[in-house]
Amino acid sequence: MQLPLGPDPRTDVLRRLQALLVQRFGRIERAAAEWRQPEWVLVQGVIGARTKSEVSNAATDRLLCRYGSWEAVAAAPLEELQAELVTQTYPNIAAERLKSSLTALVGLRGAVDLSHLATMETGAAMDWLEQLPGIGRKIAAGVMNASTLDRRALVLDSHHRRILQRMGLVPAKADTARTFEAIMPVMPEEWSAAEFDEHHLLMKKLGQTWCRPSAPDCATCPAQALCATGRVSPGS
Repeated sequence: MQLPLGPDPRTDVLRRLQALLVQRFGRIERAAAEWRQPEWVLVQGVIGARTKSEVSNAATDRLLCRYGSWEAVAAAPLEELQAELVTQTYPNIAAERLKSSLTALVGLRGAVDLSHLATMETGAAMDWLEQLPGIGRKIAAGVMNASTLDRRALVLDSHHRRILQRMGLVPAKADTARTFEAIMPVMPEEWSAAEFDEHHLLMKKLGQTWCRPSAPDCATCPAQALCATGRVSPGS
């Protein structure tokens, strides 16, 4: 007879980590309502690679203000979109991906409309989104979690994934999809979609300050005691 294995210890680590990050950075409120429409979140995600969120937010608003609808954005000439997205880190790539994804969405739905996702199970909805050009696991999770759909789906950018790997909570060198599959089953069951969102944003702050890609500052990191890498780093 096989005995139950009990709760995964990683769940408690995530709870303790969240408390430490809130203590260090404070609480993070959700985005304004106009920034939480699923279609808006999709566009912001597609154009936002390696660009600060506030810059991508402004660019997304600017596109909708100029063209009046996402369908008009999809129909705009590529060169025009590239000029509009000059504030993005990779404006040409951002414009190409945006036009491709919105055009595909119009082809599938007749409009830039994601309302059908509300009736779909979260995993199935993410799979549906990932059939669109330029939409991977990070953007799909963002649409499901950060929008008014309010699903428990964890957004994983490079900062968040790097921290989870260094802490030993997911396999080393796991890509975004594999990291998502590894961490989602151990996320605290009491966390709401809003708390998933806050956790991601707090982890992003941690990655931008202490747990940087190179030369991480483990000695003063608030999460050092919970981190497999931090506990064995010089000065720990």
